[in-house]
Amino acid sequence: MKQFSDIRKVALMLLALADQFTLAEFCAVVRRKGALALCLFLCPLGLALSASAQTITAFDAPGAGTASGQGTLGFAINPAGVIAGYYLDASNVRHGYVRAPDGTITTFDAPGAGTGAFQGTLAFSINPAGAIVGDYHDASNVLHGFLRAPDGTVTTFDVPDAGTGSGQGTAAEDINPAGAIAGTYEDASNVCHGFLRAPDGAITTFDAPGAGTGAFQGTMVFTVDLLNPAGAIAGVSLDASNVFHGFLRAPDGAITTFDVPGAGTGAFQGTESDGINQAGTIEGVFIDTSGVNHGYVRARDGAITTFDAPGAGTGSGQGTIPLCNNPVDAITGYDIDASGMLHGFLRTP
Repeated sequence: MKQFSDIRKVALMLLALADQFTLAEFCAVVRRKGALALCLFLCPLGLALSASAQTITAFDAPGAGTASGQGTLGFAINPAGVIAGYYLDASNVRHGYVRAPDGTITTFDAPGAGTGAFQGTLAFSINPAGAIVGDYHDASNVLHGFLRAPDGTVTTFDVPDAGTGSGQGTAAEDINPAGAIAGTYEDASNVCHGFLRAPDGAITTFDAPGAGTGAFQGTMVFTVDLLNPAGAIAGVSLDASNVFHGFLRAPDGAITTFDVPGAGTGAFQGTESDGINQAGTIEGVFIDTSGVNHGYVRARDGAITTFDAPGAGTGSGQGTIPLCNNPVDAITGYDIDASGMLHGFLRTP
């Protein structure tokens, strides 16, 4: 598996997220979370900010802890500049928050959220109307999805077939402008499946063709920007041999799987989807036979273009890792160089 630089920012993310995912999900996500902040400004706003125009404002949610591994994480921002995320308090309990454009921060907890260490509420995605989705760990460490309406009303939900054991349950990850929600649920056998929750609350589950049925295998939809306004979902499946494959679920439910040419076929190699924009363009990472990461773009017609950031390392666990794309097909992410250092990048069409 990939080795990640032990920098404080990455350590904070991983500590905060380590028990949110099952083993396979965590391994697939770990490359991406450390540089998630690069994506938060570019993707929802559809803008590439120049260095001369940018302003960086630091903030902390009220009640955020101040010890190592505690504090405030920003996960998503909508076109109005409203930010959603969560924080860890002094007892390592998670709480959601929403930050208004004027800087006002409102904290919240989903009903039934646990109050033990690394339990609580995690907010991951926000749509233009200000609706927020995420999940929470209850007192038994079971995951449940939630939707927080713009007026602050929180609705919780579970996929009917979601498991009820520790670490199992429903993880709501993405919300689009119509209020549809996509995510992953883990069943009682620890197999992962995708789901789509319609604005009226109806839930449809799905599995990518060829997805594995063993523990920690299956179909996965990750956070922030894997559900576009048209209702198309991009994700990743892990097959019976633990190889990753990308997939696209069209708004009509049809699922197309794909592999980037050059992707490895060994365990935990293959193709991952990390973002889909309004036009249906998918970006992501593929891991080759040597364990090196490379970026790719899949156009709506299925044509795939691969790329590497200048200076990206060529050793196992190094390389180029895209995170998300905006409406005009600009892509942001990071690369890991030969010394293990991380660098952000912007790829323009």
